[in-house]
Amino acid sequence: MIFALRRILYWTLRPAWRLLLRIMPADDPWQRVEYRVPVRRYGFGSSHDFSWYFEGQSLVDVRTLDELQDWLMGCEYVQDEELFHETDFWQHPRTFERLRRGDCEDHALWAWRKLLELGYDAELVSGRTLPWQPGVAEAERGHVWVVFRQDEEMFLLEAVSKKRDRVIRRLDDVKAHYRPEYGVDRQRQRFAFNGAIHTMREREFGLRSLSSAPHGLA
Repeated sequence: MIFALRRILYWTLRPAWRLLLRIMPADDPWQRVEYRVPVRRYGFGSSHDFSWYFEGQSLVDVRTLDELQDWLMGCEYVQDEELFHETDFWQHPRTFERLRRGDCEDHALWAWRKLLELGYDAELVSGRTLPWQPGVAEAERGHVWVVFRQDEEMFLLEAVSKKRDRVIRRLDDVKAHYRPEYGVDRQRQRFAFNGAIHTMREREFGLRSLSSAPHGLA
């Protein structure tokens, strides 16, 4: 009975939702939207409040950005299906420190925690890289990275890169190749980006209905 009622409500409200989605202003995908995002929106394997990833003493001592990059570049990118036999699994940073293996969110969570420990104003960001690729499974399109401020300038940290000149880059230089959807600030407060609206429009209307074309990869 409840399931049937939900379906009726869904199809009744769907036209209004589609209209709102079309007219909702969201020109800049990097503009923030104050919204307490459910943790599951960050990824299929996201099941804990983000304060959980800061529990326990770190097993790795890094004191500079260079040391942080060196440690990350010594880690191996491994998909969750191979490592944990699950579609998506978000490791605690202490687990990642022991294994030194994992996918994008495992690398990024560790880097985010370390940047905050070093005193940087850093945020974890969940979204996707561009261009949009038809036919790619939703679970394979998502990506997680970190942005942080240094000397009044914003940088993007691509934690899974194995090329030193691509681990940390100025945000203005690379932001066109990333679409942020949801973020977490240094206080572990969750928020959204206009990029989430762009993605919802893609799902609902298809790529051609978007106001802007996808950018090339960095």
